[in-house]
Amino acid sequence: MKLENERLCIAISEQGAEVTRIYDKKRGIELLWNADPAYWKRHSPILFPNVGKTYRNTVRINGTQYPTSQHGFARDNMFKCISVKEKEASFLFLSNEETKEVYPFEFELVITYTLEKNMLHVKWEVKNPGNETMYFTIGGHPAFCFAKDGEKKTDYVLRFPGQKSLDYILVNLDEAAADPEKVYKLELSGECCPLSEEMFARDALIFDGGQIEEVWICHKDGSPYVGMKCEGFPNFGIWSVKDAPFVCLEPWMGRCDDVGFADELSEKPNVNKVGPGEVFEQSYTIVVGK
Repeated sequence: MKLENERLCIAISEQGAEVTRIYDKKRGIELLWNADPAYWKRHSPILFPNVGKTYRNTVRINGTQYPTSQHGFARDNMFKCISVKEKEASFLFLSNEETKEVYPFEFELVITYTLEKNMLHVKWEVKNPGNETMYFTIGGHPAFCFAKDGEKKTDYVLRFPGQKSLDYILVNLDEAAADPEKVYKLELSGECCPLSEEMFARDALIFDGGQIEEVWICHKDGSPYVGMKCEGFPNFGIWSVKDAPFVCLEPWMGRCDDVGFADELSEKPNVNKVGPGEVFEQSYTIVVGK
């Protein structure tokens, strides 16, 4: 599936409703990571019904323990394209007997992509056709590759408009869960901080408390490369792989479990709740630098 206007060319796969290409026609640049498995085999997966890992790969729902996989199962399933317009497409994934073995809720997950000028709007809808309240987290995970072959993280900076500093936590690698006990300060100079390999030595940087509503990957001279606008997201992740020529900007509605979390899913911080017949909606926008 392709969406195209005078500025951008977008490709979307029904596998996971994943955007697989964002091509900037004006600058002649591929913006989205090519999924080379030498570093990371994905482009921009949808994370549902859990973002990251649950503690010890299990989740408790109504007193029953269920096994989970990192980032949930939506990214590994086929969606159905249910609507196509000139610059917009929607994709649907329904709960089924297989999903209910690990996540006992009925749901309808709709992902809509809308192309507008130099922007790609991403909208999530989670509909609850069942008769009990459902709980979930959901997130985006687009990986933006560098503009030129041979460029490294040190050729770029992150810019957080309007911010002087940000607080973040890291992953406890032994437990594969977030460690909220130690909070780190990301100091900014002129709203910016340099990218580096060392930044991701302990996996993702996790920003809680709705701190990030806009973030840009910029060239070292400060010129904007690609950015994201994501108002209303309580959590955000920034991630990469050692020596990989990409950076992921990840808007999250809820996130991975903290070390030791063993309560009901309904008690998880920032978990989303949708009652019978209700619909959850959230959106973010990828913006290509002019």
